[in-house]
Amino acid sequence: MLRWALAFFIIAIIAALFGFGGIAAAATDIAKILFFIFLVMFVIALLFGLLA
Repeated sequence: MLRWALAFFIIAIIAALFGFGGIAAAATDIAKILFFIFLVMFVIALLFGLLA
C-alpha cells in the first residue's frame, strides 16, 4: 500500500512539472488517502502484535 502511495506521489510531481494541475491534485489526493489507510493498518497490526 505504501508503494502505491509513493507511486501516486511521484505521478503527482511529474504531472505538476508538466503543468497538469488537475491530474496532479487528483494523484496527490489518492496518495494521501492510501498513505493514511497504510498508517491505520500499520497501527492495527502493531497493536495486534503487541497483544498476541
